[in-house]
Amino acid sequence: MNRKSLSISLLLTAADLGQIVATWLLYDPQANALIINLGWGVILLSAVFGWLPIFTFRSRGGVKGRGYIHTTVLVDTGVYSIVRHPQYLAILLINIALPLITRHWLVVILGIIGAGVICLNILEEEKESLGKFGDAYQNYQKEVPRLNFLLGLFRLIYHRRN
Repeated sequence: MNRKSLSISLLLTAADLGQIVATWLLYDPQANALIINLGWGVILLSAVFGWLPIFTFRSRGGVKGRGYIHTTVLVDTGVYSIVRHPQYLAILLINIALPLITRHWLVVILGIIGAGVICLNILEEEKESLGKFGDAYQNYQKEVPRLNFLLGLFRLIYHRRN
């Protein structure tokens, strides 16, 4: 891991851990239940996008050795047919959910920082994937949205119908 990646990872970790701790400390169960429940629903959705890639990469990614993220083939099925970066989407959804649960300015600011860092990570990862998979990844970028899972679901359903 190079210095830039390490710095980005440390900033993301600090922002996200800070956001989680602040949410725990600032949680007000007497607040608007509808908004709080919406936040918890977003967290449940994030769990789907956070866990499915592990199984998808292990079964379809030609993973060898170090961990499930070290694929040898481009995976464009399962959750990866909906969005290109489901685990980053999961973190972004958490960055949205926690402010809904607390509605506190500190949690909002930490979420914005975390989301910004995730966006930087996504851009770096896309460069690496283009270098690793070339034209296949470029075609994949045209077919599958980066993070917009609603558009990804629509495209998936539409392509299956036609």
